[in-house]
Amino acid sequence: MKRMQIASLAAGLLWASSPGWVSAQPAAASTAAPMTRAQVKMERDEFVKSHRWDAVAENWVMKPDYESPVGTKTRAEIKSEREDILRNNRWDETSATWIPLKGKPRDLSKMSREQLRTETRAFVRTHSWDEINGSWLAKRPAKKN
Repeated sequence: MKRMQIASLAAGLLWASSPGWVSAQPAAASTAAPMTRAQVKMERDEFVKSHRWDAVAENWVMKPDYESPVGTKTRAEIKSEREDILRNNRWDETSATWIPLKGKPRDLSKMSREQLRTETRAFVRTHSWDEINGSWLAKRPAKKN
């Protein structure tokens, strides 16, 4: 069940960071005029035509008749990049940062399930997928008042 939640979270992050998906708010860096009501409705209708709601996974799934946008990385490619970061870095709970490993990369198959789960959670908390650049980006820490 936890794997389904992590997979759903990863898919949601991927979809949320995609520039072409329906969004209630315009992008922060966007200098274009806001979308009109008619444009939003048209975009919504296009999305509903190409996607269906999967009640089991509780997320939107692309219908088989449609192809993903050009240049979109597959789920396997995104996962392999995440695994590469996890293999070459270690989460340090005391400093709450990722520490690069010196020497050869770790073998993730030798880690316990709990260790891998903990580091994957930390990775998802500290990184987000950037669809435009096609890479994982470190999130900025929240400012403390």
